[in-house]
Amino acid sequence: MKLSTKGRYGIRAVYQLALDFGKGPLSTKEIASLQAIPEAYLEQLMLPLKRAGLLTATRGAFGGYSLSRPPEQVSVGEVLRALEGPLAPVHCVVEDEACENADSCAMHKLYMRIHEGLNDMLNGITLADMLEDKPCHCT
Repeated sequence: MKLSTKGRYGIRAVYQLALDFGKGPLSTKEIASLQAIPEAYLEQLMLPLKRAGLLTATRGAFGGYSLSRPPEQVSVGEVLRALEGPLAPVHCVVEDEACENADSCAMHKLYMRIHEGLNDMLNGITLADMLEDKPCHCT
């Protein structure tokens, strides 16, 4: 699985919000500057994250975005699914799109194991876990 720019930038944005959790909202301009993300692109990512219940928006001169839950309660898997959709190696492992041969297909079983393993791993990494690691200055 290769993360798109949307997923990479989205993770960096919520990571910044985790760094500043409890200090008040950050504007998209601040997040973009701190994480070297184009502001116009970042603005497109915030709405799906808000819709997924991961962010809270505050209006006004000192408004912006903040995490809706503490960093230890937000998983990387949640963030990526909000932005990328189902995290599946192939479409047939997504429940609504399973093929008619799923029960007897060796490939389907393999792809399901990959799908479940990937999702379990990403759900097991929280933003708090990321905060414990060294700061990232990547792009």
